Amino acid sequence: MKVLYGLFSLPAVYGQGFSTTMLRFGCSEVVLDRIDPLVEPGGIPSAHVHQVVGGLATCTTCSFDQDLSNYWTANVYFKARNGTYKRVPQMVNDVGAPFTSSCRLLSFPTPNIDQQPGFRMFTGDAARRTSTGLGRKMQSCYRCYTGPNFQGNTMSPCMDPKLDTESFPTTPCPGGIRSSVIFPIADDPPSCWDGKNLDTPNHMDHIAHPTSGPATFAVVDAACPASHPVKIPQVHYEASGCCRGFDVWLTLTLTGYGQHGDYVFGWKDDTLQHAMDNRCFAATCRGLTTQTFDKANQCQVKRVVKEDIDGCKSAS
Repeated sequence: MKVLYGLFSLPAVYGQGFSTTMLRFGCSEVVLDRIDPLVEPGGIPSAHVHQVVGGLATCTTCSFDQDLSNYWTANVYFKARNGTYKRVPQMVNDVGAPFTSSCRLLSFPTPNIDQQPGFRMFTGDAARRTSTGLGRKMQSCYRCYTGPNFQGNTMSPCMDPKLDTESFPTTPCPGGIRSSVIFPIADDPPSCWDGKNLDTPNHMDHIAHPTSGPATFAVVDAACPASHPVKIPQVHYEASGCCRGFDVWLTLTLTGYGQHGDYVFGWKDDTLQHAMDNRCFAATCRGLTTQTFDKANQCQVKRVVKEDIDGCKSAS
């Protein structure tokens, strides 16, 4: 079982005379484990299981060799009628390679500063149990695929009024469920950084969304607030889960509002900055090299917490 993460952005031409840079690529799992190096450093076990993808010291599970960053999200579980929970296995995502999650990096043709070594950030709220409106739906959403091969996947992430929901879908999803997590607070590119802190105690205060507030992909020339004046690429990742065999379990009494994501920058040297400057698109980028899926899968670590993560679990 592998997880896919990709980096991608908007179409190359958007609006009148505006072009964007888009990187979209896949990554396999480094590990599925009950660890959270950002929110609970050294805490073994962490509060819940995460799927971690990206780099180790000498290798990466991402298709671009230069990306040694780490990306992780919480695993999705379904609640059975008997009250136990079972992890939903990841499935291949729609990036044209056998990966199971995806991320995207997006920037516009404005002064844009790449993240730097030591940069890290967090988005979402694991304790959230209620809706907070449209802005949060564009930070974290679920897409309910209506059939095989990503059927119904016709709109941008978190923008389909019928198939995208802020909470878990309440109807069966025969094609699977995709979880999207977007940094920082909303899907309103680009992200804004204070230009000083590579991290803050809550891993969020050093980043912000533009002054225009939560929006969709329609905002191209959004300005950053004075407190966070530096524009950086937007990061967005997706993980898809296979729902076949889970239809009778879709009571979904838990909300799904608590989905969240962690990001630790790890691109080699200034390779990501060059990719942004060169207006790269999708998985094709002059100056970046790719590796095979088989090679990416060799970059793994052993699980730290010794437990059966695939068996039926109680709520404790």
